[in-house]
Amino acid sequence: MTPSLETFSTDLTAVTMGMDALERASAHGGGLLDTEGLVPLYLGADLIVARQYATWPEVRRDLAALAAEAAHLAPGSRQVFVSAMLRSLECAAHLFAGGTLDYAAKVRDLVGAPEGPVDAAEIEAIRDALDALLRRQRIGRGSLRERIVAWEDQHALAPAELEGTFTALMAEGKARTAARIFDTGDFTMALEPVRNVAYTARCGFDRRKMELNVDLKFTRAALKHLVAHEVFPGHATQLLLTRARVVTGTSLPETLLCSANTVLGCVQEGIADEGIALIDWFEDDDDHIHHQLRRLRSAAQTSAAWYLMVDHWQPATVADYLRDTAAGQTAWIDGRLRMAAHPFRGAFIASYWAGARAVRRVFERTPAADVPRFIDYLYGNAHSPESLEMFKAAA
Repeated sequence: MTPSLETFSTDLTAVTMGMDALERASAHGGGLLDTEGLVPLYLGADLIVARQYATWPEVRRDLAALAAEAAHLAPGSRQVFVSAMLRSLECAAHLFAGGTLDYAAKVRDLVGAPEGPVDAAEIEAIRDALDALLRRQRIGRGSLRERIVAWEDQHALAPAELEGTFTALMAEGKARTAARIFDTGDFTMALEPVRNVAYTARCGFDRRKMELNVDLKFTRAALKHLVAHEVFPGHATQLLLTRARVVTGTSLPETLLCSANTVLGCVQEGIADEGIALIDWFEDDDDHIHHQLRRLRSAAQTSAAWYLMVDHWQPATVADYLRDTAAGQTAWIDGRLRMAAHPFRGAFIASYWAGARAVRRVFERTPAADVPRFIDYLYGNAHSPESLEMFKAAA
């Protein structure tokens, strides 16, 4: 029997949040994750009741039942997404229960990204684009790494400039997001500087704080990217939009899981990393330089994690690769190495490259008249990279 779309989606959401609750409880006794959980940010607690589980075999029985129901879903983008999501949840349950998977299997089945390092020719094409942009700014002496460092040094914001620049960028990003994606009402975020963390920035949605790793230096273009990534039109916007749509019945409950550390993470990070393009916020060459630099670092960190975890390069060699290929700052390199080695989160390094590529490919081929339809498809549905690829512009 074909399940009701709403019923199946509600069950999928309830099972996922039950897994989240069980893992969070396990975290206090040495679980795989800390209190961030399987679903770090979730606005549906009052809409969908999480299943209650005491053991992982109970979870896996419910996942098997969902898989049996999913076999009756009509072919199409949602069936493609659901298949990938159930495969991802089964991998997560296996790991949470104490099982092991090699890094390649985690990238493929848990994250839903391609296995292997990024094609070297693609990385060189990005480096060539950066070379041309830097030469246009008359930064032409030295190796590409040296010129990237010179550009970042020349444009780095002083610590005293961070908060004011952040506040202005938030206001602009919010207005552009309201015009093109979704009106977030009175929602905004304050800047919270942090140190000694493995990430560059993080969306502290519940506290309305965007954490920023001030062990790194930032250009205005880099800070703009992070505002777009974490807040407008990235993670915070996606959370608010999906809740509003589920409440009105215009999206299925599974969209509430948009922040889940599953195959959903690819498109979530893709929306965030392509946020500047989605709200048409390129202002100057600096924005284009940082966009290419972000692409380069995303590709390089994907390859570096593979070299570390699969090819077993020494950490110092991987660090040299990130420094030489992507002009990585020391704190960023250290954070990438720490993340890659994590037994669950490590494979999600690949989600940034895979997700941004998936979003960008479809967005760039969509005619301007069909962009609103694409935005609705992108934000209003739960996606794997493959289901996102199935968007077709109107004939």
